[in-house]
Amino acid sequence: MLFAHSKTKSTAPLTPQGTSELTQKNWKLLIVDDEPDVHAVTKLALARFKLDDRALTFLSAFSAAQAKEILKHETDIAVAFIDVVMESDHAGLALVKWIREELGNKTMRLILRTGQPGQAPEEYVIMNYDINDYKAKAELDSRKLMTSVYSSLRSYRDIVEIERARAQQVLHRQGLERVLDATSGLFKMRTLHKFANGLLNQIAGLLKLKSETLLLSYSGIDAISGHMQPAKIEVLAGTGNFKQCRGEDVPLTVLALLKKSIESKSCLYEGDCFVGYFPTKDRHWINLLYMEGLDNIDELDKQLIEIFAVNVAVAFENLLLSQEVEDTQSELILRLGDVVESRSKEAANHVVRMAEYCYELALLIGLGESKADLLKRAAPMHDIGKIAIPDAVLLKPGKLDGDEWHIMRQHPKIGHQILASSERPILKAAAIISLQHHEKYDGTGYPEGLAGVNIHIFARIVAIADVFDALTHKRCYKEAWPLEQVLAEMQRGTAKHFDPEILSVFIEHVDKFVAIKNSFQDSFSLP
Repeated sequence: MLFAHSKTKSTAPLTPQGTSELTQKNWKLLIVDDEPDVHAVTKLALARFKLDDRALTFLSAFSAAQAKEILKHETDIAVAFIDVVMESDHAGLALVKWIREELGNKTMRLILRTGQPGQAPEEYVIMNYDINDYKAKAELDSRKLMTSVYSSLRSYRDIVEIERARAQQVLHRQGLERVLDATSGLFKMRTLHKFANGLLNQIAGLLKLKSETLLLSYSGIDAISGHMQPAKIEVLAGTGNFKQCRGEDVPLTVLALLKKSIESKSCLYEGDCFVGYFPTKDRHWINLLYMEGLDNIDELDKQLIEIFAVNVAVAFENLLLSQEVEDTQSELILRLGDVVESRSKEAANHVVRMAEYCYELALLIGLGESKADLLKRAAPMHDIGKIAIPDAVLLKPGKLDGDEWHIMRQHPKIGHQILASSERPILKAAAIISLQHHEKYDGTGYPEGLAGVNIHIFARIVAIADVFDALTHKRCYKEAWPLEQVLAEMQRGTAKHFDPEILSVFIEHVDKFVAIKNSFQDSFSLP
């Protein structure tokens, strides 16, 4: 028999014995008892105990209050032997209730020990308290103590494994949700530059890391032939030290890892570096993500990166296909715009300037990148209806008479008729612009006499851009005006011809539009 029945109160200080020798391999066992002899005998009996080649580390508390202090800081205690009667007759029972309910620890195995069974009858305690065993000190000899610890530790070990597996499942699920959130955001990005920057932001958020990153692209033909030429590498985006990096600036050590990833046709981990491999479907272009400083990356993060890489490859492919379609549409629109402008003896750069003016102004008034880009692509079609206007009217150098003016005023509706049947966003936007770009803010425009916000915002922007370009360039019926005269004329049209808020932004930032004008000069422009 290990324990006496007598109760000798102790005022011994809190002594978490063995704390200095704690190791990851040891099981932690807490002894809560106000008798110092009980602590000593328990440690002696279990001194050579081992389970799964792991020994015991003992923590000692001589009251329930001291036990609480230990439990607040030691979160991985496997087993606790708790005396019932300590600073009060039911201090041990109150401690059990605190551990399970307030501390919320359901994993630790709790074994109640008492030298005074009458204070806490076994049946009552088992039914009303979440404990794992109940022993009278009189019956707890060395063999039974050893058996009780083996049983409790095995139970604790299995519970921890189950919880770890469950936590791993939760992490995988959360990780997959992060991957889906990250890639869903990427699918919404319409330009390669935005996509590249978005990708770097998303991968950082996915891994919850701050690291040096670099996104690169180059021809798959060079990759397949095994010739990686630094000058041909295009840096799409970078962070940290790579933020201003160009293709020729990519360090040789990084190039070596990129080549290794290409040769293996897979993502690559080496040291604290990661290379993501994102080929397009036909492998004509291969995109690579380089990251360094990943010292703490774990297996779960690696799995998430692999899944993310697959989704990013799809996103790249969709972006390139979408960009190819939109670029083709834009090219055709510009070519058609060129045809119209060449008929009216105006330089083809008019439609290019119009696209740039509208894009810049849309951004300045806060329409956002996607709408600004849509407007930029659609604006060159604003005068497409002029293709049906006879040369005698379209090219007349002087003022049009009544009949001629009536014919000229038909071009918005003609343009709308040409474009309106399309379901493509660019052509639908172009149809609206074509129909409404001669409407005036006060309702005196044509063809429908729309006023204010009833005129589509795209058409209100185009109206300002169109007049600015027309007045600052020579036409068959006029010379180019000086900038001061142009701005004065446009200000006279505020709230009459033009939306006053949009015109105010245009004039405030007129230097941007003059720079665009100067970048796309034509033979009719004044010096």
